[in-house]
Amino acid sequence: MSVNIPSSSVPSSTSRFQVHVINEGHSSAAAVSDSADPPHYEETSFGDEAQNRLRISFRPGNQECYDNFLQTGETAKTDTTFHAYDSHTNTYYLQTFGHNTMDAVPKIEYYRNTGSVSGPKVNRPSLLEIHEQLAKNVTVAPGSADRVANGDGMPGDEQAENKEEDMAGVVKFGWVKGVLVRCMLNIWGVMLFIRLSWIVGEAGIGLGVLIILLSTMVTSITGLSTSAIATNGFVRGGGAYYLISRSLGPEFGGSIGLIFAFANAVAVAMYVVGFAETVVDLLKESDSMMVDPTNDIRIIGSITVVILLGISVAGMEWEAKAQVILLVILLIAIANFFIGTVIPSNNEKKSRGFFNYQASIFAENFGPSFTKGEGFFSVFAIFFPAATGILAGANISGDLEDPQDAIPRGTMLAIFITTVAYIGVAICVAACVVRDATGSMNDTIVSGMNCNGSAACGLGYDFSRCQHEPCQYGLMNNFQVMSMVSGFGPLITAGIFSATLSSALASLVSAPKVFQALCKDNIFKGLQFFAKGYGKNNEPLRGYFLTFVIAMAFILIAELNVIAPIISNFFLASYALINFSCFHASYAKSPGWRPAYGIYNMWVSLFGAILCCAVMFVINWWAAVITYVIELFLYIYVTYKKPDVNWGSSTQALSYVSALDNALELTTVEDHVKNFRPQCIVLTGGPMTRPALLDITHAFTKNSGLCICCEVFVGPRKLCVKEMNSGMAKKQAWLIKNKIKAFYAAVAADCFRDGVRSLLQASGLGRMKPNTLVIGYKKNWRKAPLSELENYVGIIHDAFDFEIGVVIVRISQGFDISPVLQVQDELEKLEQERLALEAAIKDNECEEGKGGIRGLFKKAGKLNITKPAPKKDGNISTIQSMHVGEFNQKLVEASAQFKKKQGKGTIDVWWLFDDGGLTLLIPYILTLRKKWKDCKLRIYVGGKINRIEEEKISMASLLSKFRIKFADIHIIGDINIKPNKESWKVFEEMIEPYRLHESHKDLTTAEKLKRESPWKITDAELEAVKEKSYRQVRLNELLQEHSRAANLIVLSLPVARKGSISDLLYMAWLEILTKNLPPVLLVRGNHKNVLTFYS
Repeated sequence: MSVNIPSSSVPSSTSRFQVHVINEGHSSAAAVSDSADPPHYEETSFGDEAQNRLRISFRPGNQECYDNFLQTGETAKTDTTFHAYDSHTNTYYLQTFGHNTMDAVPKIEYYRNTGSVSGPKVNRPSLLEIHEQLAKNVTVAPGSADRVANGDGMPGDEQAENKEEDMAGVVKFGWVKGVLVRCMLNIWGVMLFIRLSWIVGEAGIGLGVLIILLSTMVTSITGLSTSAIATNGFVRGGGAYYLISRSLGPEFGGSIGLIFAFANAVAVAMYVVGFAETVVDLLKESDSMMVDPTNDIRIIGSITVVILLGISVAGMEWEAKAQVILLVILLIAIANFFIGTVIPSNNEKKSRGFFNYQASIFAENFGPSFTKGEGFFSVFAIFFPAATGILAGANISGDLEDPQDAIPRGTMLAIFITTVAYIGVAICVAACVVRDATGSMNDTIVSGMNCNGSAACGLGYDFSRCQHEPCQYGLMNNFQVMSMVSGFGPLITAGIFSATLSSALASLVSAPKVFQALCKDNIFKGLQFFAKGYGKNNEPLRGYFLTFVIAMAFILIAELNVIAPIISNFFLASYALINFSCFHASYAKSPGWRPAYGIYNMWVSLFGAILCCAVMFVINWWAAVITYVIELFLYIYVTYKKPDVNWGSSTQALSYVSALDNALELTTVEDHVKNFRPQCIVLTGGPMTRPALLDITHAFTKNSGLCICCEVFVGPRKLCVKEMNSGMAKKQAWLIKNKIKAFYAAVAADCFRDGVRSLLQASGLGRMKPNTLVIGYKKNWRKAPLSELENYVGIIHDAFDFEIGVVIVRISQGFDISPVLQVQDELEKLEQERLALEAAIKDNECEEGKGGIRGLFKKAGKLNITKPAPKKDGNISTIQSMHVGEFNQKLVEASAQFKKKQGKGTIDVWWLFDDGGLTLLIPYILTLRKKWKDCKLRIYVGGKINRIEEEKISMASLLSKFRIKFADIHIIGDINIKPNKESWKVFEEMIEPYRLHESHKDLTTAEKLKRESPWKITDAELEAVKEKSYRQVRLNELLQEHSRAANLIVLSLPVARKGSISDLLYMAWLEILTKNLPPVLLVRGNHKNVLTFYS
């Protein structure tokens, strides 16, 4: 991008941007040759604009600043100051880079959400502000445009500064203390010190390492998926719940979030009981039992949870310090084990199976030696929970300084380090200790004894009796092998304490954080109480105490062997959904899916999700079933409740892609008459203003055809577009709220007819294109301006021109209930003002003495109270006793008539003209609906008086071939006779004000009248179509005679030839045809078949 600015305006100070002035001459070429910038290419010239260019590049010294920008996503501050430019020159439009401008350069503040904790949101100038002509009386002060263009000086800056001051005391963690430490502590559990030796004893070194690697594969794939989701936008608090809900939507997120939080709460009890059991074992050895083993576990566990709760409530900073201390102890314990493996073993340890590193022991222990009832998958099921805990860092995402960087780096490094440690410990312990040992130093081999060929036998010990009787030592029998091997046994005990307490502490913090995020989203309405946070870090104290209660309850049970598999499956279910989220987001191909962490693959994530589901059944099949049942129940519950949230989930993206693919696929198939369905444009205006018109249309389009509620905004484009755009979402939301399966569409046009014409041509998509126009009958046609009448009849002509069927609906009270809605809005405003004033008075009473009556008026002014509200005890009754006329009760009842279930009755179909079958198809579809199913079809057709029976049989045969059930068929043979004099007189009186009566004038006067009033009905026109006028009046007589008691009348719509029938005469036909009747549908198809009797 290049524009020319004076050299005086180029800043000399260092900034992110360097502006070079380029003159289109030889000096310019020299400047370019000296620059390291890439060459510029020729651009299309637009007059004088081509002579002015601005080049932007990075100074070499600023590359570090730019790199920092890429990493943090924040814009660097600039000290550059531009001077105001002369607005009278021809370069006044060059306003982006610091001149008098409304245009703005890209800034991160424009892309933040409202209320963002990372900084204030700034609104960029709207397209309207930039596009519209600048008012002549608007002057831009020097330097003020800079502030506007760069997002400075915007309203709300002061509040933003205050927010930043409030955030100053918030504790945030980096990737080491926040993620790496937590994940390592959570992954390294008691399994490392107590059960890993047994696992490698059962499975052998080869399969043992395979078990570890298989577990790591599951966690690594999940870690990659977590990293991808975490780097696809800013991550708030909530951990696994936040990642899943924002990716797959509230249904999956809400269901998994609740069970994940519960799993963490119960995990606190599991880890604390593990700690208490170790302490009780020590008390047994020292003969210091308090009561009995079970109650001692309860007592010690309860005390431990209270202490852990105190650390958590004290704040995240104290909890983090405790985690670091526990990690140091854990690392010392692991190092102590490796040191012990190289310390020469004594006779006591040898009798227990420890011989230091021996190749023979390594070879013997390499293969599996499963005991009765054990196998590869059973051993894998026991080990796998030791590999979990990878979400410990992600669960406190809200307390991380940079979650997008910390979660991938800390999680993946923790998985790598802990996997290396597990494999290292497994190999080392299996290379030093035999599987079975007696513990007796007398079991040495003396000369003359036969050796059984085992590794221990080769090293001077005979443990062969372990094959016939149980032994207490060795990898297979002793869970304290690591204590025996280590250099200093008590350090292993300290490591066990550290592993259990750190895991318990991490779960105690994770559960409330996840639960608080879930409650804040208000997916489960009854849990809103736990959303409140306290202090600078927004600590979920209520969640802490709830977690404490749950943990204490399970500790008092002291039997966790049954619940443990379910908890492991809960964690695995969350892993599966995280992997599926990553796959789903990639598969949906949403442009918004742009994770900064690129080391992932959608198919690998899908494989990881399937693997997690398989592992759930491997660990415990009934626990997996219970997990799926609970998750399915919660999913159905959330889906049914339909929380009012929109997070741009991949589910939405995939729905769009599926809809697009289906629409495109539909275009490849030719339309077939068997698949015809009414696809309607309904001219409702705002859908809430004409509910009856929408209801009757929805009755025959619901679940079968397209329905588009259309509104035309007439007037100045700027105002119309603003009004149209502001109400679009509200009106579509009204349709959804009222469970009406329809779309809302609006256009802005110079006149109503032009707008409808645009809708008729451009609405729809591919094969899902409207084929029927539904409009309400214009009840006020006699009082309406001629332009309105011309537009109304014109859209009927336009529909026929575009080969679109027309349905005109008439009910006695009319459709428009806008006056009723206005009254309701006014009443709601009055009620809100009353409540607001009461609240202000109540606040003033609470703060009496602080502001007095002046404070009350100040608060009332802030609430925009401009009308005196009635007293509290009389206001409600006043509203309820308002005159019924203001509500127009009859109009309200009429607007809801099609919402009610129609009782037993008839739908009378007057199929007078063959229009392809639409006149018959619409009432047939109505009879399939619940509200209309008790109504029977009665068919009325015209015929000859002398052939009534033959034509009745013929019509019955046709209907039976169409497979349309009917109650009766009536052949009307006297349609074309003249109506009676009273009826014809009513018609003549109706059209009298609009007649020209030119036949009673001389030729000159008649021509003058035609020129002055071309819209009036001429005598020649009336005479030419007199037979048709007779028919409309006669049909009304027949309708009054046969269908006065019908629930609904469906009648063939008469067609007016363009240029032959005036608008007023046509409206008179429709008026006299449908006068004083039940609800009427005037239907005219496009004269293409919509019914067929072929299979």
